[in-house]
Amino acid sequence: MSHEGRPLPLVSAAWLAAHLGTVTVLDATVELPAPRFDGDYRVASGAAGWEAAHIPGARHADLVDALSIPHPLTSFRHPEADGLRASLADLGVTADRPTVVYDRSDGFWAARLWWMARAAGVPVMVLDGGWQAWQAIGAPVESGAAGVPARWPSSPPPAARSWPEAWVEREEVERIVAGASSDHLVCALSEAVFAGRQPTRYARRGAIPGSRNLPARDLKTPDGRLASPDTLDALFSARLGAEAGRRERLILYCGGGISAAYLALGLVVAGRDNVALYDNSLQEWSAVTHLPLICAPDAQ
Repeated sequence: MSHEGRPLPLVSAAWLAAHLGTVTVLDATVELPAPRFDGDYRVASGAAGWEAAHIPGARHADLVDALSIPHPLTSFRHPEADGLRASLADLGVTADRPTVVYDRSDGFWAARLWWMARAAGVPVMVLDGGWQAWQAIGAPVESGAAGVPARWPSSPPPAARSWPEAWVEREEVERIVAGASSDHLVCALSEAVFAGRQPTRYARRGAIPGSRNLPARDLKTPDGRLASPDTLDALFSARLGAEAGRRERLILYCGGGISAAYLALGLVVAGRDNVALYDNSLQEWSAVTHLPLICAPDAQ
């Protein structure tokens, strides 16, 4: 897909169905139920759901373990670029076949893998609307591992220049909070979680001081696709400012860098790619007891 001559990191379900035999397809689904109470963090691989039903030829990309590195405070810590490229090669990602990623949830997991690959210099596209869009056009579905190649006999992903500035660590966020940086923090979680009015998976409720709030779900159309580039650009101008993501750098966060990745996808689609992710997000920030969090005055 493209917009005003600029290629977009999205493909439609119809496009994927027409090119299914010539692309690598990855299912990046992770199971992460809504929290029932504060600190209720339950996460599981989406492999069982992938085995039950997936786009023909799709392999499951395990973001819980295989494509993350252990971290004492957080889940989904991104691997270094070389390690990620090697893991993607094991999944069939090559230099001579386009790669499309989707998930069976809300598209946030697909966006997460897209952002990780982008930071590692590996071109990946996101199926706009994900599994729901695939089902909506009546496209074929398969189950089990039969017919899914272990690996295509081809060249691995190119050793392109990685993009380490796609990520920031906690120390950089602390500098923003202290007023020592001109970057802007944007929280991609819901307004209720941002304000501290509903249970959170993490150690404490609230938002990082000075943050703006733009829920990633606000970027979606009613049918679950990403809004058009022009609609997104207008939304970002209204909610974040006309220069946000152009001249002003945006540091995006959420709970663990997942919803924030979808917000990053929307910004890039709108032509605003001066953004980075605080990878550990609130899962880390809330666990460090001396770091401040703020809630709305009426939060419980």
